[in-house]
Amino acid sequence: MKYDYDLAIIGGGSAGILASELSARMGVKAVLIEAERIGGDCLWTGCIPSKAILASARVASTVRGAAAFGVTVDGFSIDTAAVWARMKAVRESIATTDDAPERFIGMGVDILQGRARFLGPNRIEAAGRTITAKYALVCTGSRPAPLDVPGLDASACLTSEDIFELDRAPASLAIIGAGPIGVEMAQAMNRLGVETTLLEFDPRILPREEPALTALLAGRLAEEGVGIHLGLAVDRAETADGLTTLFAGDASWQAERVLVAIGRRPSIEDLGLDAVSVKTNRRGIVVDNKLRTNVPWIYAAGDCAGRYLFTHTAAAEAAVALRNMFYPGSSSAYAPVPWTTFTDPELARVGLTRAQARKRLGARNVRVHEWDLSHSDRARADGDDLGRIIVITDSKDRIIGAHVLAPHAGDLIAQFTLAIQKKMRLTPDFTNFIQVYPTYSTSVQQLAAEAIYGKLKEPFYRLARRLGSLLG
Repeated sequence: MKYDYDLAIIGGGSAGILASELSARMGVKAVLIEAERIGGDCLWTGCIPSKAILASARVASTVRGAAAFGVTVDGFSIDTAAVWARMKAVRESIATTDDAPERFIGMGVDILQGRARFLGPNRIEAAGRTITAKYALVCTGSRPAPLDVPGLDASACLTSEDIFELDRAPASLAIIGAGPIGVEMAQAMNRLGVETTLLEFDPRILPREEPALTALLAGRLAEEGVGIHLGLAVDRAETADGLTTLFAGDASWQAERVLVAIGRRPSIEDLGLDAVSVKTNRRGIVVDNKLRTNVPWIYAAGDCAGRYLFTHTAAAEAAVALRNMFYPGSSSAYAPVPWTTFTDPELARVGLTRAQARKRLGARNVRVHEWDLSHSDRARADGDDLGRIIVITDSKDRIIGAHVLAPHAGDLIAQFTLAIQKKMRLTPDFTNFIQVYPTYSTSVQQLAAEAIYGKLKEPFYRLARRLGSLLG
């Protein structure tokens, strides 16, 4: 059968953009179908705008604490309208260069602006026309999960889809949900002078991360002025005179706007998946480790496939999907997967937590190594030594998990991701791995050295105890 296209890419976010670039390089005739704006969540409502706001907030925090570094700043003020304008300018710069539709058209990729819908085997309706494709890659992403609270006025609520469309920050903000989005925005808004309250059902912030590190980070946020309230469920709300009051039992909090950040759900409605019998579940489209659905010509990648909800994994999955379409069986989805919450300090993770490792391998087969950032010369010189590195190893000293709370933790975690992938050991692999001094990476080498010292101490202590019992 002759098809209109070798590949139909449905969704122009991170996965779709990468798939478009790769298909052009591979000589694959492809069409990119996007219902809204090329760039997707990452460019318009996720990574880019949030990090632009975080950058302004970090500058504000630095200026506020400049006196500790011997620098006097006069006339300090924050204009959140200018902050939002800068963020939008950053988005537009990317949208008109790297993510510009013309760039992909120039590569030879066709673009159809409109919604896509499967009609039957190898047939897709898009932008008012029907096309045929040998393969389809669904990468339609995800969107914020809704919150159903009696009395909560929708007009007072914000999500990650609309907070960046404001002209300026609100005077006060209540955030429901202490996951990565909620925690990042809580710190940023507070630093920009917004009275900020963070509410979370779980007894701690960032419940997927190492508890010891989330406790340190929660302490930092509280010291900066974020009101943190954990282990509660908002059960009703009232809006009057431009303010919303949230209630959890007898407790209440009031704010001008409410940011709902309780998670995300896959954007897979109205795709006609039933027409082609693609299996789905609550997390999204069901795929195997080669990103194949149960329908041989349809693959899925990114948030809509429900594996990981990160820009970097969406792009990586798109690459795996294309290789398996045109070079069958050649590639599996990447593991391990690192991620970072971009607070200050950053919190990064790859692999297992200590609790997961002990449950999977047994407590006797797991070692936990920790190094506090207070021992870092670089952290002391930079004037901020809050942080810690936690590395988890198995009985053979292979690294199976790493957790870093530190400036640039998102960069630091890369070496541990490679270590897990290559089954490297903490000792001697990392003790023989020279790190630049003075950097935060120096602490990794110090941690590894301490691990060796600990190994040497244990036989000595066992011998001393044995001698003591014999002599006693």
